[in-house]
Amino acid sequence: MINQFGQLCIRHRAWVLALISLITIVLGFFALKVDVRTVFEDMLPSNHPYIKTHERFKDTFGGSNMVTIMVEAREGEIFQPEVLNTVRGITLGLREVSAVNPFQIISLASKKLKEVRASTEGIETRPLMWPDAPSSADEIAELRAAVLRNPLVYGAYVSQDLKAALITVDFIDREVDYSKVFKEVSALAEGFENDKVHVSMVGDPILFGWVNHYLPETMKIIALAVVATLAMLFIILRTWRSVLLPLVAGAVSATWALGMCALLGITFEPLVIVVAMLITSRAVSHAVQIINRFNDEIVSIESGRETSRDAALASIRDLLRPGMLGVVSDAACIAVVIMSPIPMLQKLALLAVVWVSTLVVSALLLTPILLSFIRHPHGHVHGLDVTPLLRRVLDFGVWMGTSSFRYVVVGCSTLVILGSGLYALNLKIGDPQPGSPILWPESRYNLDAAAINQRFQGVDRMFIVLGKDGQEGYVKTSEALLAMNALQRFIEVQPEVGASVSIADVLPVMNRTLREGNPRYLELSDEEAINGSLMAILESVSEPGDMDRFIDGDASNGAVTLMFRDRQGETIRTAVARIKEFIAGNPLANGEWQLAGGSIGVIAAVNEIILSSQIESIALALVVLVVVCMVTYRSSVAGMLFMLPVIISNTLTFSFMAWKGIGMNINTVPVAALGIGLGVDYAVYIADRIKGEYARGCTVDEAIRNALHTSGMGVAVTAGVLIISTLIWWLSSLRFQAEMGLLMAIWLCISAMSALFVMPAVIKVFHPAFIFGKAQAAPLTSVRTALA
Repeated sequence: MINQFGQLCIRHRAWVLALISLITIVLGFFALKVDVRTVFEDMLPSNHPYIKTHERFKDTFGGSNMVTIMVEAREGEIFQPEVLNTVRGITLGLREVSAVNPFQIISLASKKLKEVRASTEGIETRPLMWPDAPSSADEIAELRAAVLRNPLVYGAYVSQDLKAALITVDFIDREVDYSKVFKEVSALAEGFENDKVHVSMVGDPILFGWVNHYLPETMKIIALAVVATLAMLFIILRTWRSVLLPLVAGAVSATWALGMCALLGITFEPLVIVVAMLITSRAVSHAVQIINRFNDEIVSIESGRETSRDAALASIRDLLRPGMLGVVSDAACIAVVIMSPIPMLQKLALLAVVWVSTLVVSALLLTPILLSFIRHPHGHVHGLDVTPLLRRVLDFGVWMGTSSFRYVVVGCSTLVILGSGLYALNLKIGDPQPGSPILWPESRYNLDAAAINQRFQGVDRMFIVLGKDGQEGYVKTSEALLAMNALQRFIEVQPEVGASVSIADVLPVMNRTLREGNPRYLELSDEEAINGSLMAILESVSEPGDMDRFIDGDASNGAVTLMFRDRQGETIRTAVARIKEFIAGNPLANGEWQLAGGSIGVIAAVNEIILSSQIESIALALVVLVVVCMVTYRSSVAGMLFMLPVIISNTLTFSFMAWKGIGMNINTVPVAALGIGLGVDYAVYIADRIKGEYARGCTVDEAIRNALHTSGMGVAVTAGVLIISTLIWWLSSLRFQAEMGLLMAIWLCISAMSALFVMPAVIKVFHPAFIFGKAQAAPLTSVRTALA
């Protein structure tokens, strides 16, 4: 059937080429319209209970797109006109930023930070620094004293050393455009920064704004990687077809995928460019295998004969099945990610499946058709021949697979799987280190985050809601207030939680104020009547919106907001576990707790999804791979055999991730899923060629030798070229891209080594029947039992 299909394609090659060209032109038009940006809603697993809590209360208690800005005096305290005017200027300027929530701008210069005063004339609240910044020395001294008296401001919005002030602003999730917000906030901050004031900024809009900021650099790295790939192919293979046809295969594949991306309405996430490059490398790999097979056929056919069509047909006949198996395996393994409840992963998985599927046309079909048009396939462009060096490497693989050393190879492979598999259990879910793993530690963003966390209580927030729906005023009850206070004291023991705040912190300040500032009364009362009176007084002197950070409109729900100094996966899991422990050990008579909103709440939900589904996804991907191989070769042994290089490459790569502190998060999951299928491609080409050579009448050793010197040469060339080109990603200013490039290089290296050095030895030792036939299978024990 494959032979007939190949003959049909070669016979009507002009029509097939015209059809592919037409589709490429049409999809290329749509590819130019692809939307490259980060969509916040796509990162949320909407069915997770934390996300439901977040979505319900984010407009009141703060969303996950909060930006924290620190205004720091380069010399002295912030209580000087230049610094205070900077705080006021940035606060007012934030009102003009796109998608800003004007009711969530909080700083010394906003109306929300107030001082409560009591006298014989009554109780009044007065903004600390609104509408104007103080100008005289007396006014500045009065502001300084007011800040020091207010525990809700001192330490929270003014650093304890009085050298920095904080501004927090939240954005409307459904309207936020990270690139636009980043540019506008950065321009605002830069306009106020001078030799007396330094401004630092953190938050997801700033983080993903930096990602978009480095997009031009990313495109330059892509271009450099492509040039390096083509240059190395030219040097090693010494023909123009070996350079141009892989380029065509990759370009057609990318055009089709991006065109389909635009037609399906999928937003292209900038960080997944790494995944795109990984898939494109598969196009280059398949194209080089076909070109290599074409060259072998040209050499073997009598010189002087018109042989291009025959050689192209032979390439289709011999490589379509293993190539299709590699494509289907990659697509099936990445398709497993579609089951994730996170929309971004679902869309990315769909795009990756489409992209991988295009390789059938761009590499496996288009490449041999273009080869069939070559009129003079003999000769080389230059005289530098590095193939003798590669043949020595391949001869070493032949020796390892055919000599008695093959038993050592099998034994060592087993030990490697066991050892790396155990060490891979140390792989962390979530961010494994402080700061953002997307950027390097010395990046402006991570330096700003470290500076703010050093001076303040924490830049990342989580809120936990306590309430009783339908019970107006529940938060005013002593049960609610005392429960909030108890939770705060319990959770603040965790060092990574810098502080917490709730309405239970406001009432003691009110109580002390009414007692002429006596610090003995800076506490909640155990009596319902006193707490209720304090709440009533506080509401009477508050303006609309003043209480939004703490309670909702009818006081049926209130929030405990926690400030985190880092967003490491272990920090978040520990905090959530402690909160659940407190809730379980302190049952309420009426109210109920709801976890968890804010940026940390969203990350906690994503981490829990990844933690619960990652092992299942890996296991399911392996099962899918086994089934695909079984169906292709109609043998259960084939599925288990091809699983071996996959397990080796993935356990070693996961071990490297654990060793280098690269966590499994929403950005690395797609790369890991695609890596499951990545390990099988090279092994399939080797095993299928051994099967073909043995069917032609070669002995086992001859079949292994011929397979390694033909298909193995293609594996060695593509692996070497792609490893070097992917390592170029280490130049990226985005740490995530650099580390994923390194992981791709490791995956490719281990996959190639497994195919060249391990697979021949395993095939020789276990003599699988689907390769050599039942009559030649190992007589003492079945391959299935041996592999099991």
